[in-house]
Amino acid sequence: MRAPGPTARRAYYFNAGFLAQPRVRRILQLAGIEAVIGKPGPDDAVLVWGHSPYAGRGEAVSEATGAPVIRIEDAFLRSLHPGRMGEPPLGLVIDAKAAYFDASQPSELEDLLASHPLDDTALLNRARAAMARIADGHLSKFSANDPGLAPPDPGYVLVIDQTRGDASVSHGAADADSFREMLYWAAEDHPGARILVKPHPETLSGGREGYLSAEILAGYGDRIEVLDGAHSPQNLFAGALGVYTVTSQMGFEAILAGHRPVVFGQPFYAGWGLSDDRKPLARRTRRLTRAQLAAACLILYPIWYDPYRDARGEIEDALGALEAETRAWREDAQGHTTWGEWTWKRPHLRHFFGGYGPVKFANSESQAIAAEKPILLWAGAETDELRAKCDALMLPLMRIEDGFLRSPDIGAKLIAPLSLVRDDLGIYFDPSRPSRLEALIAKAAQMRPEALGRAEALHRAILKTGVTKYNQGSAPDLPDAAGREIVLVPGQVEADASIEKGASGVKTNAALLQAARAAFPEAMILYKPHPDVEAGLRLGAVPEEILAEAADHVVLDTDPGTLLGQVDRVATMTSGLGFEALLRGVQVTTFGTPFYAGWGLTEDRGPVPARRAAQPSLPALIHAVLIAYPRYLDPVTMRPCPPEIAVERLAQGTGFQRSLKHRVLARLQIWRGRFFGAWH
Repeated sequence: MRAPGPTARRAYYFNAGFLAQPRVRRILQLAGIEAVIGKPGPDDAVLVWGHSPYAGRGEAVSEATGAPVIRIEDAFLRSLHPGRMGEPPLGLVIDAKAAYFDASQPSELEDLLASHPLDDTALLNRARAAMARIADGHLSKFSANDPGLAPPDPGYVLVIDQTRGDASVSHGAADADSFREMLYWAAEDHPGARILVKPHPETLSGGREGYLSAEILAGYGDRIEVLDGAHSPQNLFAGALGVYTVTSQMGFEAILAGHRPVVFGQPFYAGWGLSDDRKPLARRTRRLTRAQLAAACLILYPIWYDPYRDARGEIEDALGALEAETRAWREDAQGHTTWGEWTWKRPHLRHFFGGYGPVKFANSESQAIAAEKPILLWAGAETDELRAKCDALMLPLMRIEDGFLRSPDIGAKLIAPLSLVRDDLGIYFDPSRPSRLEALIAKAAQMRPEALGRAEALHRAILKTGVTKYNQGSAPDLPDAAGREIVLVPGQVEADASIEKGASGVKTNAALLQAARAAFPEAMILYKPHPDVEAGLRLGAVPEEILAEAADHVVLDTDPGTLLGQVDRVATMTSGLGFEALLRGVQVTTFGTPFYAGWGLTEDRGPVPARRAAQPSLPALIHAVLIAYPRYLDPVTMRPCPPEIAVERLAQGTGFQRSLKHRVLARLQIWRGRFFGAWH
């Protein structure tokens, strides 16, 4: 790892902006720097923001007192939007030698790139995994882009503009003429090709002027197209013949994406053999790989912040947070309309889907459609008529359901979920038509090994913590199997939509038990009622005579994770416990068509759609089911979060708190179910 630079215990600042940025001060504190106001002593330092217009104040104090200057800047993955829009950074770079973009002298980053071995296999694997996540998530320094916004047809030259007066330009041995030169050579090097000019996000928002003015661009006629949408840099790189830049960080991102950008300044990523440098920097002679550049710039150099633990983090923590926030922004910015849900769920839906756009609650289907916003609807409430109306109006219909890592107890007790799925194609429990989960599983089957490493780490965390969907119950006390195979039969709520949609010949818990006994006549059959049925809240109780005939033992109030560690096989209709069994290396036999059947990982005795032709590995299935498909909300920070945080919260028993009203209502439901019959 990177050795700490010569930072002081206290660093004095002379820019009021530090007072308004608690996140920045917290990251500095976690890095061992106490940011204070006053006059520095001989053992202190002066803190300045890069080469901002206010940096001169600190530099003057440094000159007068002899206190060294520490320069800080945003890390290379910052946030959704630029800092001028008020968003705090996910990390900082703290440099006691020079600003990383100052080509006039080496910075700590340049020292890392020039002299660090950068040959550790684990480090380089982490770098490759980070590059894969940046590409797959369409992430950038400012990630508020729309991957669905297609760029022009491939075959263009991508020219990157910057904001006028940016310090990285003047300190990167460049000026306004460098941008004119860049544009000239982009046209000369690719005669006849279209030229796409990518403005800086702050230029697009009207905040700051760029270098490539309309007057300059007019000289190239109709060859020029200025991009005016929130295009994904990854999509732009994919269609580009070449990438031209002066000192923009997008040049660095282009290298990570596989390009060799043509560079007309002296940015931090130039001079290492990964760019075509039109203004070479003689002191940089080392030749690096993309993974080595990424390792230094994304892992060793920055100080990353973990917003969920309020602690110093790693690149993986920053990526998880940025992925979660970016996904929420992309999916929710237009807002949503919904109706028909229980009143107690409304605040939670606002928290889950309303962070970047409003969630409106309509009184009827017609009122929701009239709002002309994407519709959120619990999957079981969808009808063919509603789907036809939405299709005719080209109105997005998003089906939602609980995710697969849900809460510290059952939902029937009015405990809000940490995860929800949002499906624009179908829903995971309905095999009669495609779902977004099916598409993600098929895609994951072709996933790069670097991306699967995250799924493998999540898998290990689940096994270590014992986390399951509901996380309730005690350790089981099982009878001696006397050497027989132990088959667990998980009961389900018989009125559940997953039974209606995903079960065929076997549609009741009684029929499932009988089918399991017929399929495994010599086995010891364990029957575990569904928690809601066990609590008397939902339909699905098995008649006593069938239990006596088909089951050897009934396990009650049992922790599923611990129970799965003691069985050899799970026989199920469509229960999610089958997926949890796969996570724990237990064989699974399906008598219905759950989402995890048909991919080569289960013994399928129910019908399987022919479209499930992919053969994903278990890590690929985990990636689709637990990482790519659901969204998670952290019950501590109330912000979108990655699945790793959800696993940690569930392992700690942390969930969303119920109000007194909801606790009373849940008890009334349990009382009603036990004394007056289960509710649907």
